[in-house]
Amino acid sequence: MARALLLQPYRATVLAASSSETKYDGVPEVKLSDPTRNYRVLVLGGTGRVGGSTATALSKLCPKLKIVVGGRNREKGEAMVAKLGENSEFAQVDINDAKMLETSLRDVDLVVHAAGPFQQAPRCTVLEAAIKTKTAYLDVCDDTSYAFRAKSLEAEAIAANIPALTTAGIYPGVSNVMAAEMVAAAISEDKGKPEKLRFSYYTAGTGGAGPTILATSFLLLGEEVTAYKQGEKVKLRPYSGMITVDFGKGIRKRDVYLLNLPEVRSTHEVLGVPTVVARFGTAPFFWNWGMEIMTKLLPSEVLRDRTKVQQMVELFDPVVRAMDSFAGERVSMRVDLECSDGRTTVGLFSHKKLSVSVGVSTAAFVVAMLEGSTQPGVWFPEEPQGIAVEAREVLLKRASQGTFNFILNKPPWMVETEPKEVVLGIYV
Repeated sequence: MARALLLQPYRATVLAASSSETKYDGVPEVKLSDPTRNYRVLVLGGTGRVGGSTATALSKLCPKLKIVVGGRNREKGEAMVAKLGENSEFAQVDINDAKMLETSLRDVDLVVHAAGPFQQAPRCTVLEAAIKTKTAYLDVCDDTSYAFRAKSLEAEAIAANIPALTTAGIYPGVSNVMAAEMVAAAISEDKGKPEKLRFSYYTAGTGGAGPTILATSFLLLGEEVTAYKQGEKVKLRPYSGMITVDFGKGIRKRDVYLLNLPEVRSTHEVLGVPTVVARFGTAPFFWNWGMEIMTKLLPSEVLRDRTKVQQMVELFDPVVRAMDSFAGERVSMRVDLECSDGRTTVGLFSHKKLSVSVGVSTAAFVVAMLEGSTQPGVWFPEEPQGIAVEAREVLLKRASQGTFNFILNKPPWMVETEPKEVVLGIYV
């Protein structure tokens, strides 16, 4: 499977979308696989920050889509429908009610699962319902156990003839596709064998994404970190191993810490890179200190308990929201690929608002699926059966709308705010 990806020819590098606002002028035209069909997309968690942002982005990217906002709160759902306009409707759905869930899926073409957090969920109930009702599926999962539990249902999805994407948000999601393009470029340009892949993420505060992101962060602090070093799996303490990463203009240098994120394992296995690690950092700086202290003082059983974490979220949420108003919600992700010949290439994606960018990114995956990019089965974004190799460039163009800094396959000195000049205009 990895070999099939690596042997694909590499196309042109995607360059920056420079607008600070999300505009769809110049974005590749959406070409649905069946232009005569009135597609219906159900967004579960559609009354929340991530789901609502996805529904909003979808309505702008593909106005012909019928968007069904799924959630438990009718008042919030109807408010979202009023915002989206006449080509939308609300459906009351509880993802823990199997019958209600299956009923809601029977009259839609694709379901977007944005009703997190995914950490500590015992089953992939939405994917199971999608397979049973033969409905295309996409989630924004950011949990390793959940993502690979979903992946284990690949045979069932193939038997049902449905395409399914897991971890298809901004990170993981767009970051995985960036990594896949960088690995493909390195191989096609004969830069040596890809050896090290590093994901670095930064979000100011909660990125305006609300209590779900806060709960996700706390739950991840209870998970031992999996990384890969020269092909060997290693286990590390969460929120340790701090390094300082330069995210370029608008973000500059930020401290990032180890977290257990699914793209580490999936890119290691799919892209065949022997050394892979992922880190995350936030601002103001004392939030990083606080999260580091939590991993040392609180037992992992507490941080892995969804009920206790929810209680902590309710306690901290007012303070976090107040700080978010000062911190803003800038988001940036940097992907570094080092090859056996010593050369390093960088991908960078920065946006002023995570709450907007996560929706635009997820919508880009939804449209790619509706255009027929995904084969039956359960796939990660970097797998060619998930997002076809020839569809990646268009996906990245759509996902990067509104970014103030987006580049791919550049040397570090062209990205960083303080490149080092060695001699006579040569930078490292």
